[in-house]
Amino acid sequence: MMRNPDAAGSRPDAGSFLSFDLPSTAARDFSSDTVTQPDAAMRRAMATAVVGDDVQRTDPTVRELEDRAAALLGKEAALFVASGTMGNQLALLAASEPGSEAILPDSCHIVIHEAAASARLAQVQLRTMAAPLGVPDPDVVESLIRLTPEDIHSPRTAVISYENATSDGAVVEPSRMSELAELARRHGIHVHVDGARFFHAAAALGTDAAELARHADSVMFCLSKGLGAPIGSMLCGRRDFVERARRARKWLGGGWRQAGVIAAAGLLALENRHEAVRDIERAHRTAGQLAALEGCQILPERLAINMIYLQLPAGLDRALLDELTARRLGHYPPERGLWRFVVHRDITDEALTDLVAAVAAALGQAQP
Repeated sequence: MMRNPDAAGSRPDAGSFLSFDLPSTAARDFSSDTVTQPDAAMRRAMATAVVGDDVQRTDPTVRELEDRAAALLGKEAALFVASGTMGNQLALLAASEPGSEAILPDSCHIVIHEAAASARLAQVQLRTMAAPLGVPDPDVVESLIRLTPEDIHSPRTAVISYENATSDGAVVEPSRMSELAELARRHGIHVHVDGARFFHAAAALGTDAAELARHADSVMFCLSKGLGAPIGSMLCGRRDFVERARRARKWLGGGWRQAGVIAAAGLLALENRHEAVRDIERAHRTAGQLAALEGCQILPERLAINMIYLQLPAGLDRALLDELTARRLGHYPPERGLWRFVVHRDITDEALTDLVAAVAAALGQAQP
């Protein structure tokens, strides 16, 4: 018979029967910064979070997280959502209508990694453009804006969207963001920034997240990419925009109940945003060691944030796969000969040393 935990009175404190100090399984995993594990403080905060019902807007921890996220980005409001994909798709739903159009780089997450959700959900047409490293050219963007939306043959341009930081490891300078914002204002178009690693972009640019965010009508950022939370993203913008997104979240079955349990992790993740500088410094230091290996080509234009992109001479990818596997280093396989290794808060110094050793061995060299 299962014991009723309340039978003897109040429930025991979570810390009395749970161990929060668990080793991270991501300490040697370079595949992504989504693999980080909640640390002891985060697990404790989750276990002891004050909760309510977020659908009824009575969960105080969720409300605190949303208020904090909005303040950090200098926006009126924010919405806690399950994932970055959900945040991006809610932005399209809230800023457009079916049959309108969004302009965005052809390599961005919305186009490549969101399962054509914009066609299924917001029912917008994606007008893509070539954008080196995912950084849009304002002149190209302007050439794609529909200038005659009253023409029955033409859709209305509703959204301009891009990433910062980009999936290609680059960042969009504030000056470029300003140009895109001014262009959008002239045409009455909503600007949405997919800022999955927004705090890493701000750290790389040496600026404040709110300073970057002022050039966008809405920004989505992930709590679970590089910030250490196990789940969740934030969608920030004007209050009326966020309220439309909240209704759209309900359409998708995304209404939370006692979500304060995971919002508590999100609050601590926001405090981890300062670690972005350390992630970037460690990635750059390791990239320098890799660049010293003859035959290892580091792509410096993709080294703005916490990701290392590299290429090996033809025929050596198999050797590197074997070396990484032998050293139990988590990784994704190369894509068209291009390798990506992501440095995050759980990666140990030993793992970084072993990564350099694996590449050196694949190249048939001694580690420098």
